[in-house]
Amino acid sequence: MRHFIDTSEYDRATLEHILTHALAHRGVRSQALARRAVALIFFDSSLRTRTSFAVGIAQLGGTCVTLEVGRGAWNLEYLEGVVMDGDKPEHVADAARVLSRYFDVLAIRCFPSLKRADEDHADPVIEAFRRYATVPVINLESALYHPCQAMADMLTIRERFGRTDGLRVALAWTPHVKALPTAVPNSFALAATQLGCRLTIVAPPGFLLPDKVMARLPGVDVIHDQAVLADQDVVYAKSWTSLEDYGASPPACYRDWILTPEKLGRARFLHCLPVRRNVEVTDAVLESIQNDAYDEAEHRLHVQKSILLHCLNII
Repeated sequence: MRHFIDTSEYDRATLEHILTHALAHRGVRSQALARRAVALIFFDSSLRTRTSFAVGIAQLGGTCVTLEVGRGAWNLEYLEGVVMDGDKPEHVADAARVLSRYFDVLAIRCFPSLKRADEDHADPVIEAFRRYATVPVINLESALYHPCQAMADMLTIRERFGRTDGLRVALAWTPHVKALPTAVPNSFALAATQLGCRLTIVAPPGFLLPDKVMARLPGVDVIHDQAVLADQDVVYAKSWTSLEDYGASPPACYRDWILTPEKLGRARFLHCLPVRRNVEVTDAVLESIQNDAYDEAEHRLHVQKSILLHCLNII
């Protein structure tokens, strides 16, 4: 069964095949998902993921049903062996098995709690669905990974430069008003290196990615000086939580890590959105011709259609 949880579970040829199909079929309507149904299961909020998947499924002639856990659908327990005497009346073990009888694909969004790194790094919700579902599971952003976003990122880079191999790409930490998960930077870093980019992580001390991700990034430089950003082909701006002070808001002393045109130099700018203007990135960067973030958001639609077809063995 073809789940899509983390790009690292696929070889480069498969990822390239999905990207090539997405570029070749952008904007194409078909009936490839006729008589198929997809469940979009959200534990957390969404704008681009929810709408791009719903529109993409419609463009392929399929049906989707959106379930908001705890808001119209039962709140779901995911821990094993727990005594369910709290506010979660149904377990993923039961829900995933039942939903698998209704749907051809289960697509799940489930952010981390940002309270305990060890628990979050086990990615418990998406792994519970993978364990109990009997149809493909697609990760719409879990505690650790956001593979659909990473594939849209790679599609944007490939379209812009005609290749990914050998490009100088920086994953640049930015300030924020609160702690954010590492799912987006984790998946971007993994996908970029899988597709041959020369990745550099630029972040303050203490803001490394989780060990289980860094272990899969051999040879990647971690630099604490933003001066290197101007020498890159692509700068991917994103905030994420410190591992040393997990879940705490970023300290005020790093507010000057905001991305400005001067730091960006001639590099192309990427961001997964939503972005806190003039906190993470200045208006001048976002309104510049170097901003590819809107293309990146559009590419969610195109590449996710190809991911769905891949998971259903249609491509």
